[in-house]
Amino acid sequence: MQPNGHLAIIGATTSGKSALAMEVARRRPGTELVSMDSMALYRGMDIGTAAPTAAERAEVPTHLLDLVDPDEDYSVSMFQEAARSALGDVIDRGCRAVLVGGTGLHVRAVVDDLEIPGQWADVRADLDDEPDTTALHARLVELDPLAAGRMEPTNRRRVVRALEVSIGSGRPFSSFGPGLEAYPPSPFTQVGLRVDRDVLDRRIAERYRRQLDEGFLEEVRWLADLPGGPSRSAAQALGYRELLAHLRGECTLDEAVEDAVGATRQFARRQERWFRRDPRIEWFDVADDPLLVLDEVLERFDDAGSGR
Repeated sequence: MQPNGHLAIIGATTSGKSALAMEVARRRPGTELVSMDSMALYRGMDIGTAAPTAAERAEVPTHLLDLVDPDEDYSVSMFQEAARSALGDVIDRGCRAVLVGGTGLHVRAVVDDLEIPGQWADVRADLDDEPDTTALHARLVELDPLAAGRMEPTNRRRVVRALEVSIGSGRPFSSFGPGLEAYPPSPFTQVGLRVDRDVLDRRIAERYRRQLDEGFLEEVRWLADLPGGPSRSAAQALGYRELLAHLRGECTLDEAVEDAVGATRQFARRQERWFRRDPRIEWFDVADDPLLVLDEVLERFDDAGSGR
C-alpha cells in the first residue's frame, strides 16, 4: 500500500483526531476516511460513539461505519477483513486513506496486518463458566507462559481470549504472529495527538453532557429494547454500559453519567499507554485546537504520498 501513502491519525478519546482527519481530507481531494472505532461499526450507535454526522459522511467518504446491527458480535478479525476490503476499494479508485480512531488493537490489526486467530464459541462458553479470573490465568500459565506473562492476572478479557485460542487452536496464543510487542516496518505513516490529561478529562465530561442533550439516553433505550438486547460487545461500549445500568434501575442518571465519565477517563489513560509503546508514531502536542498542527500533519501525508 506504500505507493498510496496512507496515513493513520491516532490518540486518546476527545483528543481531536476526528476533526483533524476530516480537515486533512478536505485539504487533500481524493482522500477517504477509514474509522478505527470498534463501536462506531454498530448501526444506530451514533451519538454515544461520536460518529461522523450524515453531512460529514456526505462530504468525505468514510468507511467501516454502520457495518452490523448492535445485537451482533463483531470480531477483530472480521473488522480487519472489512478494512482490507475498504482500503482495496480506496486504492482502486486512485485515492488515499486516512485511518482515524483510538481502538488500539483494531489499529494494529490493520497497520501491521496482524495474524489474528479464530474464535471457538464452545471453548469460550466453558471458560465463561469459571468466575475466578486468577484461576483462569493460572491455567494459562501452564498452557502458554509467554502469553500469561504479558497480561495482568486480573484482566479477564485478555486471559479468557488467550485461553480460548490456546485450547481451541491447539497452539499457544503467543505463537500467532510476532505479537503486539513487535513494531515492524509498516506501509502506514502514523501520527498521534497528545493532549494534556486535564484537558482530556474536561472534554470527556463535556462530551457526555452534550451527547445527553443530543438524545444519547434515548439511543440507549432503543438499544435496550432490541429483541434479545445488544450483543455482548456492543453492551460494553463506554457510556452505553453505564446508561444501560441506569435503565435497569441500578443507579440514577447522574450516577450513570459519573460512572461513564470516570470509566472513559481511565480508558483514555489506557489508550495513551498503548499507543505510547509504538515507536513508529510521531507525536504532536496539541492544546484546545488540533488544527494547530494541521500543516505539519499535511506535510507528513504529502511525504507519505510521494514515498519519502
